[in-house]
Amino acid sequence: MLAGCGSSSSERPKTVAGNADADAVQVIQSWADELRSGDISAASDRFTIPTVVQNGTAPLRLTTRPAIEAFNQSLPCGARLTAASTTGKYTVATFVLTERPGPGQCGNGVGEAAKTAFVIHDGHITEWRRVVDTEPTGPTSTAPVI
Repeated sequence: MLAGCGSSSSERPKTVAGNADADAVQVIQSWADELRSGDISAASDRFTIPTVVQNGTAPLRLTTRPAIEAFNQSLPCGARLTAASTTGKYTVATFVLTERPGPGQCGNGVGEAAKTAFVIHDGHITEWRRVVDTEPTGPTSTAPVI
């Protein structure tokens, strides 16, 4: 596993656009890299127990590792982190969606942008919330979300 982590870190940009804390960016980027490569277990280990997730639903409190793994497995897309900014307690990350190994397909979402608001505490994700842009910007995308 360390060899895989070492090789993926060479693909990571040194910085991403935005004003986010570097440690928070590292956690988010590692999670995205692991999810994109299909390593659901490693991606899930980035979350605390309990954790709060919100992906087009009311906030859900996940209290077990299997529930966190099921949440990560349910995300049809992988993602590459492109920017991260701090807004209050949240680090809002912008991603470009990709395909990833596992069930589900990103399909038409590949190449689309998506945003997620994270709360990072002690190097782990304590909240993961999909961000929906509410400003009208033209036709609504039908892209799946990560």
